[in-house]
Amino acid sequence: MRAVVQRVTKAAVRVDGETVGACGAGLLVLVGARNEDTLQTAERLAAKIARLRIFPDADGRFDRSLLDSGGGALVVSQFTLLGDTRKGNRPSFTDAAPPEHAEPLVERFADALRELGVHVETGVFSAWMEVELVNDGPVTIVLDA
Repeated sequence: MRAVVQRVTKAAVRVDGETVGACGAGLLVLVGARNEDTLQTAERLAAKIARLRIFPDADGRFDRSLLDSGGGALVVSQFTLLGDTRKGNRPSFTDAAPPEHAEPLVERFADALRELGVHVETGVFSAWMEVELVNDGPVTIVLDA
């Protein structure tokens, strides 16, 4: 799985003009599943992100995690993270898992975050979504699991 993690002061996702998920201070997590990913991959990635120390401590250093900060997460499925542009100008998505494989992985990822104590909201799998965020820092980390 690949995730783009953005520290935010707020984020929201809309489908057909209606807000379907939102969070305040915390993380916007764009996540894509690969063909070879498993439920265990999703669980490991969730644990890594929940404990990723990218929030400032009292001295302003990156020393606190999402769990430490008490922030929430907005999880949005995004298969385009797995686009390969090494050949030509049109991305290839052959590494991206098909929807029937990817959807349970994204759901397991969100559930694993919840089980760790993170308040999680999500987008709608396979929907055309509009994502709005206020990046804090900005802090953006790319993770592969």
